[in-house]
Amino acid sequence: MKLLDTIHVKCGGNIKEIQLLEGDLTSIPLEHSVDVLVVSAFPGDYTPVAGTLIGALAMKNLSVGEYAQGKEADLRQSFSCWLSPSIGVKRKQFNFQRILCFEPSLRGRAPEVVGDIFRALAPFVFGDRPIRKVAMPIIAAGNQRYSVREILPPLLNAAVNWLSNGLQLDVLKIVAFGEYSAKIAAKVFVTEKSKYDNIEKKSETQKKKEYDVFISYSRKDKDAADFMSGRLAKENCSTFMDIQSLNNGASWQQEIFQALENSNRIVAVYSTDYVNSKVCQEEFNIAWALTRKRSENLIFPVYWRSASLPVYMELLNYIDCREGDASALHAATEELLQELNRVKDKV
Repeated sequence: MKLLDTIHVKCGGNIKEIQLLEGDLTSIPLEHSVDVLVVSAFPGDYTPVAGTLIGALAMKNLSVGEYAQGKEADLRQSFSCWLSPSIGVKRKQFNFQRILCFEPSLRGRAPEVVGDIFRALAPFVFGDRPIRKVAMPIIAAGNQRYSVREILPPLLNAAVNWLSNGLQLDVLKIVAFGEYSAKIAAKVFVTEKSKYDNIEKKSETQKKKEYDVFISYSRKDKDAADFMSGRLAKENCSTFMDIQSLNNGASWQQEIFQALENSNRIVAVYSTDYVNSKVCQEEFNIAWALTRKRSENLIFPVYWRSASLPVYMELLNYIDCREGDASALHAATEELLQELNRVKDKV
């Protein structure tokens, strides 16, 4: 396996790496061993098709379909993925410990959903398992026939955003299979790397606009978000709400990342619609990453309507406003204001 190039990503006082390599993910050498190998599949379909990573693993007697029968963690409904148990004795041959299978249920174009891989990784990386090194192919550049030029830029963009905002990976290895794909990938990588270097230099010289509060909510819970935003505005608190704050034509994900990073507190309005929303999951997981990065609790959960909450949401101390209790929401907003005042006093 040959290292072609590296992007170094700053996160607090740590430096993380996004590596581009040429090689075969079914033959990872010991020096490039990882905790998790990412594969992708259509929902429930693990057919070992030629030209796919699942097919190549099957040729070496490792069946993704068999591991799918005994998943260690199944988060397909919420995060479009599942995690295998340890591959055990076979690890000596493959030099990865587990498989994470990414199965996006929404069949959008691959360049539009490829960044969701990091949303899928988040619950595992933030959990108890020591997942710090991950390897993946250039997703959808094989059997799905998307070009490397089309897939690699959004994949790198998502990776840089997540790692810089606190996703607890130390190394991400993106592996191009074959000399031709590797040459194209290397050219794309250099171009994208220069963009991130320029963004980093610009961010170091310009003062960023900060928000007091970012409100993360489902559209169906807009009444609760509007109430909080209105009350905060009366106290001259700046609030980011995506409908009100996003620029026309802006890159949604990039602006959301920046707004979250530049907010003192992030309100999460819990409900079934919130839990089921891909956008809300993305915002919550970025907020969770930032909490780890800053070593302070940034998330202010408001439990607005009953839902089956993922464990890591439920563990946070939330303010119970079920079922749409307006007086409880008012009290929650006043508590938030007090917390913001404490933040300002520290500055």
